[in-house]
Amino acid sequence: MRYLIVTGQSGAGKTACVHYLEDQGSFCMDNMPPMMLPRLVEAFNSAPIRQTSVTIAMDVRSGEFFDADAVAGMISELRKMGNRIDIIFLEASDETLLDRYKESRRDHPLTQEGLTLMQAITEERTRLQPLRETANFVIDTTGLRSRALTALLKKTLGGLNEETPVMRAEVMSFGFKRGLPRQADLVMDVRFLPNPFYIESLCHHSGLDEDVRSYVMDNPTTREFLSQWEKMLRFLIPHYMEEGKHRLVIAVGCTGGAHRSVAIAEAIGAFLRETGLPTEVSHRDLQLEQARWSTPIEEG
Repeated sequence: MRYLIVTGQSGAGKTACVHYLEDQGSFCMDNMPPMMLPRLVEAFNSAPIRQTSVTIAMDVRSGEFFDADAVAGMISELRKMGNRIDIIFLEASDETLLDRYKESRRDHPLTQEGLTLMQAITEERTRLQPLRETANFVIDTTGLRSRALTALLKKTLGGLNEETPVMRAEVMSFGFKRGLPRQADLVMDVRFLPNPFYIESLCHHSGLDEDVRSYVMDNPTTREFLSQWEKMLRFLIPHYMEEGKHRLVIAVGCTGGAHRSVAIAEAIGAFLRETGLPTEVSHRDLQLEQARWSTPIEEG
């Protein structure tokens, strides 16, 4: 039996996720008090049901019964007993969550504690961090509507009969001027590499374009840097797997997040796929930088 714990921020799409998994044939339960999980797992392990998976949604709606640290510890103990438990964590930007609550006119669960909506979103994000750190899947639904969200769930989760890889990698480019990605396990700072932003013919292209990619990747320093990073990743990945890590997030940062970091992130992603590790590559700040290229900016 496979157990899927759906959790995350209120308004981030947990209901849509549960509906998707139900359509995939999973036995689904919503808003279950966490302390019931061990007995539920025991009951389903001995019950003759035809479903091969059980989906359980749990989050801050349980009020004083919900403690993310305790839930993470409970899941860890159940895994040690041989149970296959995957955590699916959904999140979205503050702006997206604010817009969704304004559209739905529903109350955030934590506003019952006397918090404003923005305070409730911030507090919930903090309370859920222990579960986010142990999640097999972290799904960002920022800006997505229903159909796009379903497509993202299908791409990320696949079908329930598919085996979950031992570990997945996520490589993300970003700009230091907008802050470090909080979910990063490893951070590569590539601001020491020559910056294509200062080349007139390249400044309004990105690391996804061949001219910028060649400028970055043909530099001898870049080649040596990547060689050293690849050696380190070959060393680290087996140890992460042995430790039981399900998700490895590698963040690659330059100043703006449009040129050097994008090219290097794509190269690292290609390397990891060649090693057989399922890998997704994303570019956190690329669109923001591209939107600013029509006006003078300080650095790319």
